[in-house]
Amino acid sequence: MPDHFFVYPAYLGRGLSRRDGRRLPDGDALVEVTAQEIVESARRLGYKAEVEAEKQYPRRFYTYAGRVRVVKRGGVTKTQFLRAVAADLKKHRPSGPKK
Repeated sequence: MPDHFFVYPAYLGRGLSRRDGRRLPDGDALVEVTAQEIVESARRLGYKAEVEAEKQYPRRFYTYAGRVRVVKRGGVTKTQFLRAVAADLKKHRPSGPKK
């Protein structure tokens, strides 16, 4: 069993359908997530992560958004990790325009 898993930005993409690769409910998903944002969030959550910029998601082979290699931690599933990253990104991203 590998000691890591891969996360593509498409997993968290709000504008994508499940068929296109989104892994979270639309309400939890985010707009325009980058691999670098995922790495920063993973590190804040205590994971070891690195960007593999030259990689592409097979379902979206026409875009080179990269992927993130994350070292697994015991008892945490990939879905739990994705939900934690989404929550962290929502918390740390600047909010929309001020009125």
